[in-house]
Amino acid sequence: MRDFQKTGRSVVMAANGMAATSHPSSTLAAIQVLQDGGNAMDAAIAACAVQCVVEPGSTGIGGDCFALYSEKGTDRITAFNGAGWAPKNIDVAALTATGEKFLPRQSAHAVTVPGAVDAWVQLRERFGSQPLARILAPAIDFAEKGYVVAPRTSQDWRMQSTLINATPEGRELLMIDGAAPRPGMVHKHPRLGASMRRIAAGGRKAFYEGEIADSLVGYLQSKGGTHTLEDFASYRGEFVDPIQIAYRDYQVHECPPPGQGIVALLLLNILKQQAIAPQALSAARLQTEIDATRIAYRVRDLLLADPEFADMDVDYVLSDEFARRVSTGDLAEAVSQAQRSEAIEHKDTVYISVVDKDRNCASFINSIFHPFGSGLIDPGTGILLHNRGQSFELQADHPNCIGPHKRPLHTIIPGMASKNGRIEYVFGVMGGHYQAMGHAHFLSKVVDYGMDIQAASDLPRLFPIPGKDVVECEHTMPAEATDELTTKGYQFIAPAQPAIGGCQAIRIDWDNGSLQGASDHRKDGCALGY
Repeated sequence: MRDFQKTGRSVVMAANGMAATSHPSSTLAAIQVLQDGGNAMDAAIAACAVQCVVEPGSTGIGGDCFALYSEKGTDRITAFNGAGWAPKNIDVAALTATGEKFLPRQSAHAVTVPGAVDAWVQLRERFGSQPLARILAPAIDFAEKGYVVAPRTSQDWRMQSTLINATPEGRELLMIDGAAPRPGMVHKHPRLGASMRRIAAGGRKAFYEGEIADSLVGYLQSKGGTHTLEDFASYRGEFVDPIQIAYRDYQVHECPPPGQGIVALLLLNILKQQAIAPQALSAARLQTEIDATRIAYRVRDLLLADPEFADMDVDYVLSDEFARRVSTGDLAEAVSQAQRSEAIEHKDTVYISVVDKDRNCASFINSIFHPFGSGLIDPGTGILLHNRGQSFELQADHPNCIGPHKRPLHTIIPGMASKNGRIEYVFGVMGGHYQAMGHAHFLSKVVDYGMDIQAASDLPRLFPIPGKDVVECEHTMPAEATDELTTKGYQFIAPAQPAIGGCQAIRIDWDNGSLQGASDHRKDGCALGY
């Protein structure tokens, strides 16, 4: 780790345990679970549950969840796919006949069966050590007694006022006299707290069967959805094998499709074939990253889909040969070869890093996709529902076309990087579609430029919008770099959100027996250790 002049946050250091999240209350909840004898998985779920209350625009139990978990810091990693599926009775022909490319955001058809609660329960049962009631207790307390609205949370809330006020239930449960809560105000969500109490007592069945499922299905059907109780009761997330590539001296680990972790790995494979520019934010380096990202995301939009319905040759896509071919103009032929013959004809999220005293590592991500998801909130349960179905294509011949019990392309991706058989980095980057680029951007700054994890997180960001000729760029990017790229035809615009993404990361320093934590200044959160 090279020495850099620090003008912002320092890396947090500790010996026993570390948590990094985008909200202080969430980070504190994780640390308290660790200090009470819980492990990294217990702490990650507790932190996520708190954020489902205190960051309602970013995540919720009406969303999906993915995770990577390492026991005792080894590179034998377990991945979990908690992507929800579309209803079995979805009318594919009617939806694809509309001529639209994607589903409307505030449509019941954009709501897949939420996978988060099932993921929490399965992950706790396999890896956790604490009762679910103990893990969810802090979140329930915040929902019932109230929490103070943080500045970035309030800003995101205010930006979605029109969406939330579009339904009477949204206005009633999430707004105060039609307005978003201001920073410093106390907000309560007792109906969500009651739902969480049911889940704490009844586990998975309390959400996917019984009163909560009855209420959610009835609400979605009232909005035109085709969801049934059977869609909820039969849903299960799954433990899967992670995918990985070599990047310099590291192995980088991601969840497999339908998540875009494979795109992050492809992007790293493309970048490692390029010369490393002397400066991380030089025009030359930024041009390399922009061009590589455009290639990787083009591959994503052509190939990525639920592997149960579209069989991509994952090993080939992760090969150096594939990266060379797509980066040298042979994209169409390379993509065609990656589609096996049997194949079927920016946004809001929370990411959590936790490492405990035994060096168990949790890389954990939970999302409702867009800020405040679909904007549909069930008045009976207080559960805000995601709009992940908008990630489906509405083209009948596309591998990612919507279908019965099919999972859409997923943007949320937890990450890890190991060296010599041990995990060194537990990291993730929030920000919807940006996340794959965010992983590559973060790791390349740490590995190629020797930055510490906080410095790499703090750097200005840009993102070439998939399918468009423009590049979102934060205002802190050096003007000399963007000016030079503008003369070469690159067009820069301000981000649609206040900033691009948000990063949380932990580094295990095996030599010194210590931990380093980082949390993005773009969010309200922090890293804490003990």
